[in-house]
Amino acid sequence: MSKLNNEDIELRNKITQRLINLRESTGLSQSEFAKLHDLDRQQVNRWESFESERGVTIYTIKRFCTLLKITLQEFFNDPLFK
Repeated sequence: MSKLNNEDIELRNKITQRLINLRESTGLSQSEFAKLHDLDRQQVNRWESFESERGVTIYTIKRFCTLLKITLQEFFNDPLFK
């Protein structure tokens, strides 16, 4: 896998921050969110990790959106991405 450039890292970090912001908007901790949606807490932790070289896939973002009953468009329609 090739090394991420600065633009890729910036996008990955914005996506990660958006995941965190949306989960926090539910008022749930990572553990509570995972339990509510029958996920492993470590999986949620990986989704919200700024340390991961890979970041999350579009499929993971779509799954997250489905859990929160929002669209991909709503996910990316945030000032973070402007």
